[in-house]
Amino acid sequence: MRITKVYTKTGDAGKTRLAGGQQVWKDSLRVEAYGTIDELNASIGVVRVMNTDVVDEYSAAAQLEDELRWVQNKLFDVGSILATAPGQTFKNMPQVAAKDVTRLEKLMDRCQKDLEPLKEFILPGGGKVSGFLHQARTVCRRAERLCVALSKTEPVDSTIIKFVNRLSDALFVLARWVSKTQGEPEFLWERDVAKKAK
Repeated sequence: MRITKVYTKTGDAGKTRLAGGQQVWKDSLRVEAYGTIDELNASIGVVRVMNTDVVDEYSAAAQLEDELRWVQNKLFDVGSILATAPGQTFKNMPQVAAKDVTRLEKLMDRCQKDLEPLKEFILPGGGKVSGFLHQARTVCRRAERLCVALSKTEPVDSTIIKFVNRLSDALFVLARWVSKTQGEPEFLWERDVAKKAK
């Protein structure tokens, strides 16, 4: 695919084209789904930019860079599939496979070995990189909700939903792992529980 011109003026009336050329409204569930995947990809790009500042200081930051770059590539695959009408295929069409879900699970298992079990929910934060990973996680959850909503009206590959679901978990674990490996504090939710009347 070659992009020679960014603006086309064809979307000025509120419609856009899917990968196969079909026109759909820009606020359709399918466009919302792949648009939110794009938003997630941009959020992870911000994490990578923040992470470059500490690559020389923490060896774990280089590992994070490799994993996040892979994730960004997979999100382009996810977006491409979602931007294609059900039942359509085209040459060199990207794919998301069970092995991609497994890779995320193995990543979480490795990181979890360095972490203490959680006794309570944590407050998003823990340094710049960790904080932006938490933000990316919430965008990922929104993308997942939209993919599920879309699947109720049109076919959506179940592996895509599994991948996005697992990715949101992975971003949470990575946020904690980054806090740990970069020596940042982790603050637990302090419940404001009403005291029982005497």
